[in-house]
Amino acid sequence: MNWYVKVLQNYVGFSGRARRKEYWMFALVNFIIGLVFALLMQAADVFGLISNLYSLAVLLPSLAVSIRRLHDTGRSGWWLLISLIPIVGFIVLLVFFCQDSQSGENQYGENPKAGLSY
Repeated sequence: MNWYVKVLQNYVGFSGRARRKEYWMFALVNFIIGLVFALLMQAADVFGLISNLYSLAVLLPSLAVSIRRLHDTGRSGWWLLISLIPIVGFIVLLVFFCQDSQSGENQYGENPKAGLSY
């Protein structure tokens, strides 16, 4: 949950880099919240409005963390536009988002995993 809150706090931070864990934890929490809203919409239509408002609220943080994730792999945020190509664009972005960070510093900043030992 800390990764999710971290992304929301940095909702307009388009510069820098985001680790895989940060991106995927944010995506997982968003998926779970969306699933809960979908189930609740079966009970009452008011949850549809709340779901739409939530989607609008997390649009900017989602774009920001996606661009920072692309920066972490050494790519420009403009690569996000490849998602406009049906099917192929999604697959290419999925591969990019799953790739490991570029080691060391790149043009977008220091490696966020620097100094961490696993």
